[in-house]
Amino acid sequence: MEKHYKLHRLKELADNDQEFLFALASTFIEEVPADAEILKVAVENENYLLTYQTAHKMKPTVDMFELGILDDLIVVQDWGKLEQKDKNITAQLNSVLTAIDRATKEIIQDFKL
Repeated sequence: MEKHYKLHRLKELADNDQEFLFALASTFIEEVPADAEILKVAVENENYLLTYQTAHKMKPTVDMFELGILDDLIVVQDWGKLEQKDKNITAQLNSVLTAIDRATKEIIQDFKL
């Protein structure tokens, strides 16, 4: 449990309420992988506004679950926000997508979702 994500900040927030943690994990599974797919397509299509909006939306969850990719997600967000057409963010995007995929699989297993 908690190899690709961390719960200690969420446990503190939830006062270790297991039902609340389950709800947070369920919400993660429902929203973050879908947002990651939107982010991937937005970057591929050079949709800067959608890239910025999606990455910005994902930041609090990525931070709370401590996926270890917040800095990479901010690079992707800023690429969209500043329309950095000459900047290659492939490595950062791949890092974000890989971490989300790993955390998603682990959360599904750990919470039996």
